[in-house]
Amino acid sequence: MQAVDTLIHARWVIPVEPRGLVLEHHSVAVHDGRIQDILPTAEARERYAGNVVKELPDHALIPGFVNAHTHAAMTLLRGLADDLPLMEWLKGHIWPAESRWVSEEFVHDGTQLAIAEMLRGGITCFNDMYFFPDVAARAAIHAGMRSAIGLIVIDFPSAWAADADDYLAKGLALRDAHKGESLISTTLAPHAPYTVSDEPLKRIATFANELELPIHIHVHETASEVEQAMAATGKRPLERLQDLGLVTPNLTAVHMTQLTDDEIELMAQTGAHVIHCPESNLKLGSGFCPVADLRAAGVNVAIGTDGTASNNDLDMLGEMRTAAYLAKGVKRDPAVLPAAEALYMATLGGARALGLAERTGSLEVGKEADITAINLGDLETQPLFHPVSQIVYAGGRDKVTDVWVAGRHLLKDRALTTLDEDALRRKAAAWRARIHGA
Repeated sequence: MQAVDTLIHARWVIPVEPRGLVLEHHSVAVHDGRIQDILPTAEARERYAGNVVKELPDHALIPGFVNAHTHAAMTLLRGLADDLPLMEWLKGHIWPAESRWVSEEFVHDGTQLAIAEMLRGGITCFNDMYFFPDVAARAAIHAGMRSAIGLIVIDFPSAWAADADDYLAKGLALRDAHKGESLISTTLAPHAPYTVSDEPLKRIATFANELELPIHIHVHETASEVEQAMAATGKRPLERLQDLGLVTPNLTAVHMTQLTDDEIELMAQTGAHVIHCPESNLKLGSGFCPVADLRAAGVNVAIGTDGTASNNDLDMLGEMRTAAYLAKGVKRDPAVLPAAEALYMATLGGARALGLAERTGSLEVGKEADITAINLGDLETQPLFHPVSQIVYAGGRDKVTDVWVAGRHLLKDRALTTLDEDALRRKAAAWRARIHGA
């Protein structure tokens, strides 16, 4: 028998690629952090001897969710300013709170809390956009979680950097410092067209092309954003980004609730990606991303939670379900976004957008072993006819029992193995007291 590090026997293995495939009574062999084999359980028991063997007779194994857009440290601002329009929420509450409280300590504690929540919800990779990205990277490495760290750029000074040039210089130094870290990748992350001027955006386009880095940016989030851009520049934001050289296969445009047919065609022709954050958009009343039209045009659409200050959770199972329901409702077509497509968007679609599809996002031999186990044996998921549909339409993050990232068991029987849950609760309570008492 061949020795492997971990052997996982499951009722179902759902690789995501090809779409909709369900392998019943299959096992996954993991060795040196990668998927060594996927095969029927009877054969696996004869062929492999696992140093660790995990029996999951009621579970489905899926690739870990890829949260394609969040602001992890903002978890410490969860519920601070609810039920407000975007710009009132930002200018009247969030930006003042950030101005007062954002620091290395804030980002460290908030990111750790976010990582704990994401792991408990089956997320194995997150794409972050926030200040002190070096601190977020360290927190992710400590927890053993995969992350795409956004090299934030904004015209305005913050506790992290003085101006756009400073943000870029510090961000690129961070990229260089983590080149050899397998769990860390980076994206260029200008905040939005309305907070970053033309010259920094041109430099970002150049760096993205030279370094082959994704560009991660909020675009067309609200109708008022588009209207104000037209008044200020005579151009819609996406048109301006196109003129500056940013609309390429490197672009991952977040939100995109206000799109014309021509803009959808532009995204398709250029190979740009869209990150859909349905629950944040709904909660802020920002509008509806035309997911069905984008996908019909051939645009890769991924799913993100956004930050908990505007969502208010980091629940990709909930986000995936909302995305499916919203697409059906907007198009008045129940077949427009099937369960298997929603699962793809929440896994491999996100990995593609982040340039990580060769490493994660699907269960394939040779890929890194980023795996989530979902218990489908409870009453809430009975009777079970179609596992993929059950995960998307009936599953909840409380059904996630185990999570592996690069073969490392980070959530074991619902318990975190690299983070101290009690310490995280104490820190969250302390921050609540500081912020609320200010």
